[in-house]
Amino acid sequence: MSLLWTSEALVAAMDGRPLGPMPEGISGISIDSRSLQPGDAFFAIKGEAMDGHDFATAAIKAGAGVLVVAESKLPSLGRLTAPIVVVEDVLAALEKLGVAARARSQAKIIAVTGSAGKTTTKEALRHVLSAVGKVHASAQSFNNHWGVPLTLARMPVDCDYAVFEIGMNHPDEIRPLVKMVRPHVAIVTMIAAAHLGFFRNLDEIAKAKAEIFEGLEPDGAAILNRDDARFKLLDKMAHAAGIEHVYGFGENARSTFKLVKCELHADHSDIAARIGGHDMIARIGAPGRHMVQNVLAVLGAAHLVGADLDKVALALADLSAERGRGKRHVLRHPGGSTSSHSGGSTSSGGPITLIDESYNANPASMSAAMALLNATPVTGEGRRIAVLGDMLELGEHSAKLHAALAGLIVGSGTHTVFLGGPEMRALAEALPDDIKTEYRAGVEELKPVLLAALRPGDVVMIKSSKGIGFAKLVDALLGKYPAETTTRKLT
Repeated sequence: MSLLWTSEALVAAMDGRPLGPMPEGISGISIDSRSLQPGDAFFAIKGEAMDGHDFATAAIKAGAGVLVVAESKLPSLGRLTAPIVVVEDVLAALEKLGVAARARSQAKIIAVTGSAGKTTTKEALRHVLSAVGKVHASAQSFNNHWGVPLTLARMPVDCDYAVFEIGMNHPDEIRPLVKMVRPHVAIVTMIAAAHLGFFRNLDEIAKAKAEIFEGLEPDGAAILNRDDARFKLLDKMAHAAGIEHVYGFGENARSTFKLVKCELHADHSDIAARIGGHDMIARIGAPGRHMVQNVLAVLGAAHLVGADLDKVALALADLSAERGRGKRHVLRHPGGSTSSHSGGSTSSGGPITLIDESYNANPASMSAAMALLNATPVTGEGRRIAVLGDMLELGEHSAKLHAALAGLIVGSGTHTVFLGGPEMRALAEALPDDIKTEYRAGVEELKPVLLAALRPGDVVMIKSSKGIGFAKLVDALLGKYPAETTTRKLT
């Protein structure tokens, strides 16, 4: 078993009090007894809905090497059979351990924030940097007040690169997190109307994202979207925070990491780019214009941390979208052919293509997802079908922003729309009669309507905020229609 932390270092970093004979060390860190691996330290964090101390026994049964518990909870835990480290506050102890992990690390650290594209950019960095070294990165979207210190505390001492996602929905959330991470490079993907219910306007969102500049290491670099309307504001705030190295990415002629040429295809993109004066071409395995934009930031960050750009560019060809973030499934319909299509139409209709965008949604990511849908070819009599759920946390702007999505649909290649959720009623009312529209109050009401409507050759894109539960629609389709066992390789 390789040790992430020795027990001595673990206790010292947290200012803890050990009880019982401690093991040599721990191999990992968990805050969830259900996913805990034998040898992990279990941190009994108290959340809004549950208290980790209630799962101490379950953590021991799962093989926890050490329990980290709060002093105030100790009397109520009874006799536990695992070693214990007692601390004043468990989350604060995790933060201290994260800070200690950062202090001992020699890795090049990259932090990513933005209104859309954070996780996609983080995962792309994880993927391409793995071609040139050992990489540690946030699991899933662990980007908040417990996710960031947890990711830090899990950082192996010997990794070459580490990538952190930092999110927020209120001001002053990014600032303490980035000061723990202390990145060498900070990326702001874009500014858009996400979490607008907590802000007056997009400028306020940009200012909250700009908190990421305050934690940059001395001589660190900021990478900003030069095509974004808030570039000048972010650039100004980066320099005000003392950042001397500010770079832009995008199509803008003044971008340091510049897109020169781009060919978009249904299942990949081919680009030519100039990265810090280095001309390069690359194939991006995950499709979409938004993915191209994210990759420019990825290439820029790789350049700044000294990675081999030729190896990084080759790795982009194997990049694939994550579940809920554009992952594609090719499904066999009993009335269609069983072979994947490559863009041409067939009389039999072919399989169903499912694009899973069910993890998150805001106006900017809705635009990207609709562009992806409209770029995907149907077969036979198939249709492009948009299945859209509510965009959350838009506050008083919600009805207007939902209705405005009609502009993405009218005149596009999508003529069939399924809508679910109370906020989507505004879009249902805004769409013209020539767009075939089915609206239901929620996911359960929408599910049977959608399942009954699909036919061979359809391309279905499912997009919503996570809280609406549209992942259930994805699961329902995967359950009804078997997935193809092989898919067309890129050539």
